[in-house]
Amino acid sequence: MNYCRVVYLFEFILIFSIGNATTEDVLFDQNYGISWGSRLVRVLDQGREVHLAMTKDSGSGFQSKARYGSGFFQLRMKMPDNDCAGVVVAFYLMSKGRKHDEIDFELLGNLKGRPMLLQTNLFANDTGKREQRIRLWFDPTAAFHSYRILWNRYNIVFYVDDVPIRVFKNKRRLGVLYPARPMRVEASIWNGEKWATDGGRTKTNWSKAPFDAAFQHFAVDGCPLAGTAVERCYASRYWWNAERYWTLSEDDHRKLQLVRDKYLTYDYCTDTKRFRKPAPECPFNQ
Repeated sequence: MNYCRVVYLFEFILIFSIGNATTEDVLFDQNYGISWGSRLVRVLDQGREVHLAMTKDSGSGFQSKARYGSGFFQLRMKMPDNDCAGVVVAFYLMSKGRKHDEIDFELLGNLKGRPMLLQTNLFANDTGKREQRIRLWFDPTAAFHSYRILWNRYNIVFYVDDVPIRVFKNKRRLGVLYPARPMRVEASIWNGEKWATDGGRTKTNWSKAPFDAAFQHFAVDGCPLAGTAVERCYASRYWWNAERYWTLSEDDHRKLQLVRDKYLTYDYCTDTKRFRKPAPECPFNQ
């Protein structure tokens, strides 16, 4: 993959992008805590950067101290810079309990020099299998990039930097399941060797371990929620619930269409081998 040629295709779209902006004043421990694999976690630059590592024995992760009922969530991430086939670096929102909701970004590692895939997925009331995958138009090991999730009453939008890559509209009135439980913001690195790279055919080279993923930007633009009444977090006083975020702008529609045309490699909505018929939300989210 020639990354320079691929990036050129996006230059005219991204010229005004602010995807590299960070909030330097919010430190890791203000909003987050280590959730597992603490011996593999390093907090750097007085809490402005966190590294999660993975060995053959364990991965690691962190999660927000609060649960949220809506928001515009963001982390800046950088993948391990050595051969990292089978390694999954994830940023996601997730509720607890048997019938859980979840909104996922999963960066799927690859051999050094080969393009990486980004998988997104959603669970509502414990129902998932809504995967989409795109081929990234940049090298995610070379620099930090922003991965963002908008969640409000009307839609969920996934962004890479300022480029929308996926929209999931709220069509509950038509019988579509939509996340409706308070969720924590989480990040992790873990072993996906059985499926993550070439369907599991390319295995992890454990001689390259530990694998190290880096994270920045620990500000949280979300509605904290102690109970379960997510509807309270759809109030208009939260900026991400404003009318401009109910649907994509014309410019964002063009960006999304370019991603779908150039970089989409898998969409559950068109997988006729796996599903006898498309899910009910598919006609609304193309």
